[in-house]
Amino acid sequence: MESSVSTRDLELLTRAIELGRNGIGSVSPNPQVGAVIARDGEVLGEGWHERYGQAHAEVNAIVDCGAIDLTGATIYVSLEPCCHQGQQPPCTDAITAAGISRVVVASDDPTEKSSGRGLGILRDEGVEVEVASGELAAIARLENQAFRKHARSGKPWVLFKSAMSIDGKVATREGDSQWISDASSRELVHLWRAEVDAVAVGIGTAIADDPQLTVRAQEAETQPRRIVFDSDCRLPLDSQLVAGAPELELIVIVTRAAPRSAVEALESAGAEVIVVSGENEPLRISDALTQLGNLDPPVTAIMLEGGPHLAGAFFDAGEIDEVRLFVAPLVLGGSTARDPVEGMGATAIADATRALSLTAEQVADDILLTARLREW
Repeated sequence: MESSVSTRDLELLTRAIELGRNGIGSVSPNPQVGAVIARDGEVLGEGWHERYGQAHAEVNAIVDCGAIDLTGATIYVSLEPCCHQGQQPPCTDAITAAGISRVVVASDDPTEKSSGRGLGILRDEGVEVEVASGELAAIARLENQAFRKHARSGKPWVLFKSAMSIDGKVATREGDSQWISDASSRELVHLWRAEVDAVAVGIGTAIADDPQLTVRAQEAETQPRRIVFDSDCRLPLDSQLVAGAPELELIVIVTRAAPRSAVEALESAGAEVIVVSGENEPLRISDALTQLGNLDPPVTAIMLEGGPHLAGAFFDAGEIDEVRLFVAPLVLGGSTARDPVEGMGATAIADATRALSLTAEQVADDILLTARLREW
């Protein structure tokens, strides 16, 4: 950041980023945003965007200041303030009306409606504007990868989750896979489900496991949309997924080859059916993500839970943004036991997908590997 920014400024901007995390799982398709208002380094008020459709972080921070005169104060915001009328009025108007004289922003807003315009409006109103760079800006961007990808590509951010043995197998040669990961790891997965818009599986997993794909954590307030990639529309009407529709939203992705009678039966049972096109599976994956991103409200973040065939198609399409892989202290063996990712794959090591970062942590008896493949 510029030299006019002090160590205290950096501390308060970091606090704004931390506050924004309180909105995880509640604000999509909006971004997570936190705000801190201070004068002479003393905090006057804080706030964050708490729920989609409700007041934004800047307004909540101003309200938190109560009757304090904010003339000459600085507001620290984890994301560029909005300048357009949506479900809420422009935050730039709230900032200038409050008499705040300085704005310090951690990251840009990549949406067409903003993208620097809010900062320009503030400058035109005589407000001093500082924009972060370096490590702090990178941290702020990583907090809103789903929002940023959707803004730039129109597609959801995709997290691939799987669990495998030490020798890289997700099921025995007989197909048994429950449970490779530890109970603590599975509890963590339910928390991740609560943080995304949708959970997706392939038809093979849907038939073999008959999952519900719901969040069973007690603190969950909402459920993710459930998505099944089912080219030929084979999802059984008596499955748990269909039984939960339409109360629990179910989206089935089919191709033009799907029998019309089967499509109509699913729709009558409460499922939404999306028909995709493309001459191969990766192109159909790309079309599906585009259509999911165009829904109202859009799907901006998906957790892909299975199986290896669908994961391979997503990798072949170049649509995986992050991988979270549990490695369990088991050895399954067997030449026909399944790998986590199938598909066409790379033809040479030089063509392999390389992670931008890779971390490891212990979760009970398992090791969780987290690989970030793309940054938006």
